[in-house]
Amino acid sequence: MTKPWFKNLRQIEPYVPGEQSKNENIIKLNANENPYPPSPQVMQALREIRPENLSLYPNSNAQKLVDAIAQYHGVKSSQVFVGNGSDDVIALSFMAFFNSDKPILFPDITYSFYPVWCRLFNIPYETPKVDDNFKIIPSDYYKPNGGVIFPNPNAPTGIGEGKEFIKDILNHNPDSIVIVDEAYVDFGCYSSIELLKEYDNLLVVQTFSKSRSMAGMRIGAAIGNEELIGVLNAVKNSYNSYTLDSVAIECGSAAVNDDEYFKSTLLKISSTRDRVSDIFKKMGFTVYPSQSNFIFVTKNDISAKALFEYLKSKNIFIRYFNLPRIDNHLRITIGTDEQMDTLIKETENYLNGLK
Repeated sequence: MTKPWFKNLRQIEPYVPGEQSKNENIIKLNANENPYPPSPQVMQALREIRPENLSLYPNSNAQKLVDAIAQYHGVKSSQVFVGNGSDDVIALSFMAFFNSDKPILFPDITYSFYPVWCRLFNIPYETPKVDDNFKIIPSDYYKPNGGVIFPNPNAPTGIGEGKEFIKDILNHNPDSIVIVDEAYVDFGCYSSIELLKEYDNLLVVQTFSKSRSMAGMRIGAAIGNEELIGVLNAVKNSYNSYTLDSVAIECGSAAVNDDEYFKSTLLKISSTRDRVSDIFKKMGFTVYPSQSNFIFVTKNDISAKALFEYLKSKNIFIRYFNLPRIDNHLRITIGTDEQMDTLIKETENYLNGLK
């Protein structure tokens, strides 16, 4: 017999992240994590943390980190908002900006957390289809809407767009907030931050989880005009005044200040990505052009799910999505050269076993 209170429980299908195996002896290429450690300056900041200070609340505005991000991007501190990973920042943005009766718009193939937030916050939405090459069609975003959000580069495809594409979307949506989710932008894609000077309805969201090797620290940021950031802070302070802890603030600030290490890591990952892309193409895979730290691949004459399961049996974890239009595709995070060479070897073994 159903309990009377059961009808009051929220029923929702949650976002499902990449599998987190308890086995430490795996090659983990399924969560788009950075294979390299954070900046040495982050390590130094950790060593300098005074444990006795952890009994105190952190600065509620994470001002040290906000100032560092503002200086890095050449904007005012009042234009920067930080939260507990970009997921937290985007969730708060949904609550802050998407309050129209009109549906918000995002691609049908994109970050799968967007529809979860819409259902959680009761936000109507529509998902215009990307084209056969998985590219977003700008004209699909010309119609009336309650807001627009899309990643650049997109996920899980890794396909990025340039300045004119972003301006096209913005020019056709002057009455809506447009959020560009730049989780992977640092790996070679155009960043919309410079467009903030032209468009006061633009919000750019970034994360420290990917390019700055700090997924375990949970740091995300939004950059926009002062009015938008003010509303974000008001929503945050109505929900959770302390979105970032003291350790994250210190370590995040240190990461931003070490630009040389940051760029050297990006170069290593992009070089490995391009090398691995060429090898997969030679093996007969279709490899979509990636401006991220992962590649999106398919091969018409094999089962992506079967290859996924085979690699998993070899302790190599990649990402398979059992979703319409991409259920024979795989997303592969770029690891170290050694990790990717092992992946390539086992993929070749699998293909040879089918002959």
